[in-house]
Amino acid sequence: MAKPILTPSSTLSKVILPVTGNADNVAIALPYGMYQNESTFVDAAKDQVAFVFKKLGGDVLDVELTEGNVYAAYEESVLEYSYIVNIHQAKNSLGDLLGTTTASFDEDGEIKVDDGLKNKNVELKYPRFTFKYSQRAADGLAAEALLGDANVYSASFSPVNSVQDYDLQDIIYSASIDSSNSTFGYYNKVGKKKVVVRKVYHRTPRSMWRFFAYYGGLNVIGNMSTYGMYADESTFEVVPAWQNKMQAMAFEDSLMTRTSNYSYELFNNKLRLYPAPIDAGPSKFWVKFTIENEREPWEEYLTDRKKGAEGVNNMNTLPYANIPYANINSIGKQWIRRFALALSKEMLGQIRGKFGGTIPIPGDSVTLNSGDLLSQAKEEQDKLREELKTVLDELTYAKLAERDASIVENASKTHGMVPLPIFVG
Repeated sequence: MAKPILTPSSTLSKVILPVTGNADNVAIALPYGMYQNESTFVDAAKDQVAFVFKKLGGDVLDVELTEGNVYAAYEESVLEYSYIVNIHQAKNSLGDLLGTTTASFDEDGEIKVDDGLKNKNVELKYPRFTFKYSQRAADGLAAEALLGDANVYSASFSPVNSVQDYDLQDIIYSASIDSSNSTFGYYNKVGKKKVVVRKVYHRTPRSMWRFFAYYGGLNVIGNMSTYGMYADESTFEVVPAWQNKMQAMAFEDSLMTRTSNYSYELFNNKLRLYPAPIDAGPSKFWVKFTIENEREPWEEYLTDRKKGAEGVNNMNTLPYANIPYANINSIGKQWIRRFALALSKEMLGQIRGKFGGTIPIPGDSVTLNSGDLLSQAKEEQDKLREELKTVLDELTYAKLAERDASIVENASKTHGMVPLPIFVG
């Protein structure tokens, strides 16, 4: 029996993809409706119908899709493109955005309430390098070294004649809950937290202040109204303030040790003085200390939100919405068209597969290509995703910096091979 001749006007298919789309039907066919208000998207989705019709042979055989199927595939393709690009940008900028305030998102993935980010198209902006992750790591090291934002407190106690051992944890805790000390920085902050003793010292006798630290502060050395007028003949060099500070930090411990007859040991924050104090010795000893875990890891900075714990903490909280369709260039739009075609091909394969591979016709049956369509669609989607990810991986900020460095290096080598011109006077 001769095979029947099929035409595009076949009456076997209840639904046949039209030759062209209709812009009026786009909005109602979109599952999410994220781009229904963008005229550029609506026009592109309408044109996608003609593209799918031609690529799937609609002018030769029936294509059992509605124009709504194509519009839905086009929306999904744009969202997939935005998803992959935003992941790429997250790799670039997450380290610089950690700790910054951000917004919450609605069910459509759009910024709902925020700290001034709504309608700012953050996903389209180039973030400045702040090295937030490195700064956070450095802050912890700096705090341990008593630099940066570390809070160093001072407390004192009166030694008792012939008593060598003093429980500093108890002394400091008792002082922290004393209402008369409410102005102290560590008031009500110690509790059950461990205090870490950083330095133990006492004041030199007043008779020695003329020669040691009393007149030794910044903007004082060389002042002829104070220390300078009592000094021996000296030549004073005007030095920057930072140099004074570095010198003070370098020599402070040695100066104090040299002027003190005492030494100490610490065992679990219990202080043992050597030798045992006597009535004629210092009336007070001072202790510089920090409070371990004074600021909990999740605690927000109240005075400076830029250093806060609330805000961006991982890729999920980055203020990246879906990329507006109007801001996608020709490179991205071509990827979207191809991916939408693969999605349409997948839907067509699923539809044809419901007939079990064949459909009966008068006097014969027609074998459908559902299996081929599904395998092709899957392969094309995977290939397009991999293609886009590969390109984006080569365009990370780190890769661009490496490329720039290579260009500069190669240019320098090239110039080094050029003979120097002969000077003619």
